[in-house]
Amino acid sequence: MSGHSKWASIKHKKAVADSRRGAHFSKLTRAITVAARDGGGDPVGNPALDLAIRKAKEASMPKDNIERAIAKGTGEGGEAEAIESVLYEGYGPGGVAVLVEALTDNRNRTSADIRHAFSKNGGNLGEPGSVAYLFDKKGTIVIDAGRYSEDELMVAVEAGAEDIAADEDVFEVVTEPAGFAAVRAALEGAGVEIESAELAYRPSSVVPVDEAGAAKLMRLIDTLEDLDDVGAVHANFDISADVLERVAG
Repeated sequence: MSGHSKWASIKHKKAVADSRRGAHFSKLTRAITVAARDGGGDPVGNPALDLAIRKAKEASMPKDNIERAIAKGTGEGGEAEAIESVLYEGYGPGGVAVLVEALTDNRNRTSADIRHAFSKNGGNLGEPGSVAYLFDKKGTIVIDAGRYSEDELMVAVEAGAEDIAADEDVFEVVTEPAGFAAVRAALEGAGVEIESAELAYRPSSVVPVDEAGAAKLMRLIDTLEDLDDVGAVHANFDISADVLERVAG
């Protein structure tokens, strides 16, 4: 799955930088609100909320903003109830399968925006079920391979990780969603610095993409990620890390 871990690391760093400028605070706030609504306001017993709060803190979101977002989710506010989670499926340039996670209070608006992004960037929005079978939801933790050896990450396996994969210049620790928080805590407890950690859809097979195709695909992904209602984009590409670094820079 060459390039996927590098992509996760690049996305994480870009998101943090953008959020510090205030560009993505609304997305982070919405994710916290929905997580609190669906699983309660205590992050200890709500892994989705814990992850959303961590991302907000990494982006330097003020504590008051986080607390207001949680209160909105656990309260009686109609705004939280109106937000729904939608998964869009489609194909990008070169036949790459693309999954788009969105949180929206207006499905018609969001569908139109996502359809336009696909068509404008050489892709096609598909029907439900068209590509989702190519992905599995997993916890994915990315660690700089230049700073740690695989032996130093064995605490993750002891905590329940499924696999530790070397991918170019990073390690990728893979977990079941239910074990994600425990594995992350074990790594942090061992003093391991994590580049990125998320619950994400991982492809079961990949499509090779050359540099020209990679540039087109990254434009599609960037366009989708810039949409206000889009929380995450996943794709089953196989792009070398050096090419990915160039086209995503």
